[in-house]
Amino acid sequence: MNAGCRWVLVAALLLMLVGCGGETEEAAEDEPELVALEAESREPPAEPAPEVSPMDAPVTIEFDASLSSDRRLVVEGQSNLPEGARLRVVVERELSGVRWQQRTTLAEGRFRVGPLGPGSGFPDGGYRITVNLPEATVQPEAVRRRIGEQGEHLSGPLVGGSQHGLGQVASASRRFLVGSEPRRTNDQAEVLEVE
Repeated sequence: MNAGCRWVLVAALLLMLVGCGGETEEAAEDEPELVALEAESREPPAEPAPEVSPMDAPVTIEFDASLSSDRRLVVEGQSNLPEGARLRVVVERELSGVRWQQRTTLAEGRFRVGPLGPGSGFPDGGYRITVNLPEATVQPEAVRRRIGEQGEHLSGPLVGGSQHGLGQVASASRRFLVGSEPRRTNDQAEVLEVE
C-alpha cells in the first residue's frame, strides 16, 4: 500500500471517529430531557407513615411453662409489647448455670417457644425462666417507633437498663422446679410435672 492510500485510510477513520463523537454528544444532550420526562411521569411520593403513639402502659409479660413427656420445656405467654417485638426466652439450670435459649417474635400479643432443653430431658432441680425484650437496636422499625430508639417509652417494674448501656429493656423471670425431690423446698417456685 502506498503512502497516499494510507493517508486516505487514516483520514476516513478520523472522519468516522469525529462523526461518532458528534452523535454521542447529541445523544448525551437528549438524555437529560428523557430523564426529565421520566421524572415527571413518576407517581407522586408516598404519603408519610402514620404517626404511631408511644407505649403509654407499663410493660406486661406473662408466661407459663410445661414439661412434655420427654421432659423438655415449652414456654407460652403474652405481652402488651408492640406487634412484631423480638423476644428471647432463656432457661437456666440453677445448679450448673447451663442455659438454653430461643428467640421468638410477638404475634397477636402472644409468643411460644420450645421444646427447650437437652435431648434427654431436664434433670430434677431448680430452673429460672426469663423472657427478655432486647435493646431497641435489634427491634424492627415499627417496634422502635413505639418503644423509642433507646427504649425510652418503656415503663413499669419489668423495665431496666440494658447491660451494654444501649437504653432500656424489659425482662420477666420466674423460678420453676422439676421432679419429685425439689417439692420439699420452702421457697417461692412453681413445680412442673411431666404431662
